[in-house]
Amino acid sequence: MASVSKLSRHQSRMGYLFITPTIFLFVIFTIIPVIMALYLSFTNYDIVSKNDFIGIDNYKRLADDPIFWTTLKNVLFYSVLYIPLNIIISLSMAVLFMRKRIGVKLFRTAGYLPTLTSGVAAATVWIWLLNPEYGLVNELLSKIGITGPSWLAEMPYAMLSIVFVTLWQSVGANMIIYLAGLNGVPDHLYESAKLDGANAWQSFRYMTWPVLRPTTFFVSTMSIIGALQLFDQAFVLTKGGPANSTKTTVYYIYQQGFGQLQMGYADAMAFALSLIILVFSLLNMKLNKEDESII
Repeated sequence: MASVSKLSRHQSRMGYLFITPTIFLFVIFTIIPVIMALYLSFTNYDIVSKNDFIGIDNYKRLADDPIFWTTLKNVLFYSVLYIPLNIIISLSMAVLFMRKRIGVKLFRTAGYLPTLTSGVAAATVWIWLLNPEYGLVNELLSKIGITGPSWLAEMPYAMLSIVFVTLWQSVGANMIIYLAGLNGVPDHLYESAKLDGANAWQSFRYMTWPVLRPTTFFVSTMSIIGALQLFDQAFVLTKGGPANSTKTTVYYIYQQGFGQLQMGYADAMAFALSLIILVFSLLNMKLNKEDESII
């Protein structure tokens, strides 16, 4: 017993030894910067000269900032469109590409490829494709007698364009996650359902979907976080226009921090956004638990 106890202590010490570098890096590059940012959110820090403690003045200013609330409305509108479509499209692709047919691996690869593309590079390409005068999209529409709009300069087309581009780039990754989830559904469940006379929709509704609840929870949570942190596409495609209709909260934080050098105020907005993301993530967790209890 003594030798077993010594072996256990030795394994514990080795385990702590191996994770120590990771914990050290996590503390240096995550915990300490978060604590510093929290402190700066209570100051008027402007990078150049000021760093005076001003209490909750930044948060009071935040509550009265109409642009901040406009950006929140924009990302919430974007989230309402993006998150359900992301789940529906990626799950549909996964179900379709689960079938063993000739060329299905090629289509899986094609569906995943946009995910590997840089967000800035992809948005730059879509600027040319959505150009109102010589873009490919409007050119194709003109072939069938439709005059395409200025996709990135008119409301509500600008936000719809951002939703489309981000969906194009993100559904491939979620498709792979759903494929992994579908592979975890036991085959004997489908065989039993077929013997009981269940059709394809009933098999999906009462067997596949309940098994995919944890997968959907993960996909929806990551989609919520990604949607509320939208920046690249809004910055490259529309620069927040027209009339701030596509300006996102992270984009506004970037402008205040690096454009206006109001880092204290930008930190306050960042923590407010983090709290909003936490609230929506907890709500999503609660809704998923309620759905599981119903099932």
